[in-house]
Amino acid sequence: MNAKELIARRVALELHDGDIVNLGIGLPTQVVNYLPTDIHITLQSENGFLGLGPVTEAHPNLVNAGGQPCGMLPGAAMFDSAFSFALIRGGHVDASVLGGLQVDQGANLANWMVPGKMVPGMGGAMDLVTGARRVIIAMEHCAKDGSSKILKLCTLPLTAKNKVSMIVTELGVFNFENGSLVLKEHAPGVTLETIREKTEAEFIVAPDFKPMPIVVEEGVA
Repeated sequence: MNAKELIARRVALELHDGDIVNLGIGLPTQVVNYLPTDIHITLQSENGFLGLGPVTEAHPNLVNAGGQPCGMLPGAAMFDSAFSFALIRGGHVDASVLGGLQVDQGANLANWMVPGKMVPGMGGAMDLVTGARRVIIAMEHCAKDGSSKILKLCTLPLTAKNKVSMIVTELGVFNFENGSLVLKEHAPGVTLETIREKTEAEFIVAPDFKPMPIVVEEGVA
């Protein structure tokens, strides 16, 4: 099991039966592969529909918000972008799972651009982070250069301020509670010392700090 699969598996445990969920491009799209068998969610796409189906059953004329081929499930509904964003901004999306470039201890998120690099635009990220009832950031703990992505203060342009509910990385799970960043779980085989070493942000260790409820047989690559 590699780092991204571990993260996706842990995020899947946070979704509830009947939830309307928006999954960001990249790592978050893997979450649906690991939902418990008794959990059925409805996927919302900001480009205009509810009821996205698996990529393995893609329709040639359908794409998700990231431009990837996708399918649709029985009962799916399609509408224009204005209505789609009205659903998001109106607080009708139960959870939004997004990737992140940086999250800081103030629950601020930066995930839409790196200055000097070409980007297509913010897309629906700003709306999803401010409109969803719960915002889960699924990302690897450190950048490619080894630096922490969980910071005291974001240095990249912000997507939203004080809107992140939870961070899930291959090292641990953090919640934002009463204005504080709280470390709730560690990944199998990962020590608290390792998490402290790789996290710039200040955080509190939960009294019931425990391992992630995931069995890893082969370790994290």
